[in-house]
Amino acid sequence: MHIKSIHLQNFRNHSDKQVDWAPHINVITGPNGAGKTNLIDGIHYLCMTSSFVSNSDRYVLQQDAPYFTVKGNFKGNIRSDFSISCSYSYGEGKKIFVNESPLDRLSDLIGRVPVVVLSPQDKKLTAEGPKQRRSFIDSLISQISQSYLQDLFDFRKARRQRNKLLKKFRGPREVLIDYLEPWDAQLIQFGSKIVAERAAVLNQFQKYLARQYQQISGMPQKPHLEYQTFCEPTTLVEEVEKRYKAKLKEERERELEREVTVVGPHRDEIIFYLDNKELRKYGSQGQHRLFALSLKLAQLYFFTEQLDDQPIFLLDDVFGDLDQHRTEVLLNALTKHNGQTFITSATPQIFKDVIDFDTGRNQQYFVKDGEVTRI
Repeated sequence: MHIKSIHLQNFRNHSDKQVDWAPHINVITGPNGAGKTNLIDGIHYLCMTSSFVSNSDRYVLQQDAPYFTVKGNFKGNIRSDFSISCSYSYGEGKKIFVNESPLDRLSDLIGRVPVVVLSPQDKKLTAEGPKQRRSFIDSLISQISQSYLQDLFDFRKARRQRNKLLKKFRGPREVLIDYLEPWDAQLIQFGSKIVAERAAVLNQFQKYLARQYQQISGMPQKPHLEYQTFCEPTTLVEEVEKRYKAKLKEERERELEREVTVVGPHRDEIIFYLDNKELRKYGSQGQHRLFALSLKLAQLYFFTEQLDDQPIFLLDDVFGDLDQHRTEVLLNALTKHNGQTFITSATPQIFKDVIDFDTGRNQQYFVKDGEVTRI
């Protein structure tokens, strides 16, 4: 899969900009604040319906503009040429169109164009709380499984309704327990499938992570993922359902006291280890950076082997934290990978001796004040 061109209107500092992309490696250079990240963030919108930089569409909209639009033309191995556009305005919210036809649900876009992002924000993956790691695994699985994404939506909806009941009900305890039963059933139904799928994918993902960490770090430590949930992780949905039902019963009094759902995949944790040491507690800054980089490279190659189309890889300002040797290792890996890659960097010199810009498959761009020039 690759994007052939993108058109941005009122998107951050790009008022009206069309850019044609090369099919393999696209290097985007320029001073800080010039609009490099905005270009690849536009690509992320067309893949995932959202920004990887900002939590709100409002902050993407150019100041005083009534709307923004992003449109991309794509080509894949399975799908013929197609277009995706995303529009947002204060009054109408966000809309997604594929070949000019509106999608009923934004989630229907997820997985159509698989994407992997490596950015400075990835330090949160290894250094902060479990929410970051749940988001990572959910994004990974959702791009290969629409059914998993739907299970996530259904589980979150059931949990919201159940929490509302726990918080607001003021009748007899026995009546509340009766009212909770149908929501318990939905939690078990959707949550058990989420847990089983996470267990299955993380089991597969381990080998990709180990391979990429060894290649990028050159160190003997072995990375490891430990999946922690309300029961012993298993890929058997029926087994998870039994344990989930028992755990809800066991935690009933605590939930009634706290007025919130305390059992389920929304409390899951994924712990990262190097050898037998937990990375978040004992890892150095360098180890955190290498582990996050290895996670995203593992995701890239996982998608490459699992999907019929190659994923798009977005790398935003990541080379400043890497030494020369690891920069060369990463760039050599990207030149050998057949998928389309986008790299933003303030320093163009590091690419000159590694990436061939004379073949037509790779292209370099210079960005300044929102203007984009092919070099």
